[in-house]
Amino acid sequence: MADLRLVAALGNPGIEYSGTRHNVGFMVVDYLARKNGVTFSKSAAWNSELGKWGDIPLLKPLTYMNRTGEVIGRFAHYFKIPAEEILVVVDDAALPLGRIRLRPSGSDGGHNGLKSIIVNLGESFLRLRVGIDASSEAEQLRDHVLGKFERSEQPTIERAIERAAEAIEHVARSGIDSAMNNYNRADQD
Repeated sequence: MADLRLVAALGNPGIEYSGTRHNVGFMVVDYLARKNGVTFSKSAAWNSELGKWGDIPLLKPLTYMNRTGEVIGRFAHYFKIPAEEILVVVDDAALPLGRIRLRPSGSDGGHNGLKSIIVNLGESFLRLRVGIDASSEAEQLRDHVLGKFERSEQPTIERAIERAAEAIEHVARSGIDSAMNNYNRADQD
């Protein structure tokens, strides 16, 4: 079982993106940090917000989504962290709202942030996808992911954020396979 040596959250920087569906990765890692008393500081060297959860760095790249792989790849190469020991937390429009899904590797699934990471690290990094639901029309996807959650969706997404943070703790404690068995079940959504 590989160790977990980096948790990287995907989102877009700036107040205008705060609370949007595309930034749910940031929301999960922010929740994990608050729960564990971790504070973030801006790192100009890494163009990120960086926190330390025990021995595990929590990284929030401050580039736009389609360039996150550059930051994560550079960080991983510098600290000699293999892709298999990196967990990326990301939104997923293909999953129902609030569903979380862990995977040990995979494709980008059309997500520009994952595409950027794959270019820089390959496909063998861990993923924690948080469902943000799809918009009804494909051409509205950009507006959908950059939109905020509806008031009626808040309880569902808040619970998903909590469960996603628990899943990260589970991966750190017991590995990806055990966490997948516990958190990928639809009956827990």
